[in-house]
Amino acid sequence: MSSSIRKSVNSDALTRLAQAIAVAVSATLVGCSSHAPQTEATHTPNIAARAKQKPIWLTEKPTPQVPQDIWERMRQGFQLQEGLGVNPRIEQQRLWFASNPSFLENAGERGSLYIHYIVERLEERNMPLELALLPVIESAYNPMAYSRADAVGLWQFIPSTGRYFNLRQTRFYDGRRDITASTTAAMDYLTRLHDMFNGDWLLALAAYNAGEGTVSRAIERNEKLGLPTDYWNLPLPSETQAYVPKLLALSQVVLAPEAYGVNLNPIANEPYFQVVEINQRMDLSKVAAVANIDEDELFQLNPAFKQRTTIDGPQHLLVPTSKAQLLTASLQTMRPDELISPRSLKPVFDGADPSEVAQLKRAYRVKRGDNLGSIAKANKVEVKDLQRWNKLTGKNLKVGQTLVMQDNTKRTPARKSGRVNTVVAANSKTKGKAESKQQTQYKVKRGDTLYVVAKRFNVEMQHLKRWNPGAGKALKPGQMLTVYSPH
Repeated sequence: MSSSIRKSVNSDALTRLAQAIAVAVSATLVGCSSHAPQTEATHTPNIAARAKQKPIWLTEKPTPQVPQDIWERMRQGFQLQEGLGVNPRIEQQRLWFASNPSFLENAGERGSLYIHYIVERLEERNMPLELALLPVIESAYNPMAYSRADAVGLWQFIPSTGRYFNLRQTRFYDGRRDITASTTAAMDYLTRLHDMFNGDWLLALAAYNAGEGTVSRAIERNEKLGLPTDYWNLPLPSETQAYVPKLLALSQVVLAPEAYGVNLNPIANEPYFQVVEINQRMDLSKVAAVANIDEDELFQLNPAFKQRTTIDGPQHLLVPTSKAQLLTASLQTMRPDELISPRSLKPVFDGADPSEVAQLKRAYRVKRGDNLGSIAKANKVEVKDLQRWNKLTGKNLKVGQTLVMQDNTKRTPARKSGRVNTVVAANSKTKGKAESKQQTQYKVKRGDTLYVVAKRFNVEMQHLKRWNPGAGKALKPGQMLTVYSPH
């Protein structure tokens, strides 16, 4: 090979070798650059991209919507419905409620003053909200309810149990009727029974009805015989065997009232009453007049004051929330004697029928346009008697004035027919006015009050009293009331 050819070959080889080295070095540099630290400018786009992809962790659950209706709030807190299955004892009670829809409807109407308070107290203790229906079973939500066993109030405490839970009972005040005090006592008692029976609410409810001793003895009997000791298998009194199924069935009706033909009127999920502190004795009739509260409604909120006078009880009153501010302001400007009626403070007629007591002595608040003659006719008394009972020398009356009246019909039967005739004559004079309205005869049911009946027919309670002057404050089941309502 000539020297020129060798030079050319060597030159080509060197060129190819240089190119190969250059490629290798470039590849090495590229590989190193992928591991070398990069500048801030190079990282900026990647940080932004990763920030967009960063997961968001939810630390709080969405706030559930607050129910507007207390019935819905109650349903959300039911705890006793799980695991019940098909139970003939519950089905039997549920059938009764479905066949008697007015029972729950009326009890709910009466309880509309108290249910929100009871639900809130139960929630504070994390107790089943089915227990807010227990007063339906016990008293049909009538704070004046009285049983043959001498049980009284919404929660039906007998005297001894009431005293054990600090519910004082005097001739002027009965804590078993006190809405807030008796509710606290009932929840204390139920909590104690719940703990006593190892967290079993059904056994606790059975003991609330029959007593813890009765339930404990039934459990001991079944243990000795090797039988189950749950509520459904205990040999309990017939009333107690129906008591728990009744509450569970009632709860199921409240869960789906339309399915059982029951019309539950909505009850606002807000406090109906407010506590107003007082520092002196006062008559509820005077308080009602000062704060423009219906007197019977005020007594429904404070039924523990048996004389309608704040004696022997707590130094506060429950008043409708809308009237609390007005009453508080009025109490600050009034003299003590303006809140006391001149009537004597005699004890309640022990053993007497409440309706008879109301007929023997009652009060009437003077309205605009009233005079002694019209008041005497409406209440079946004589004008001269009104003057004598109230020490009136003339016939002038003031709007808001309270008149005390006494019915002498039981002592002087001869005068009774005369007064009835006078009332009939008076009614005949106003017949034209009455014909513009529809007259209804309403039969009083268990637990009814004048306030409840007036609310049911959407009429003023003062009108209901005027239409039924002899009805008295305490109504008897079966008693007939006349109600006028627009066509």
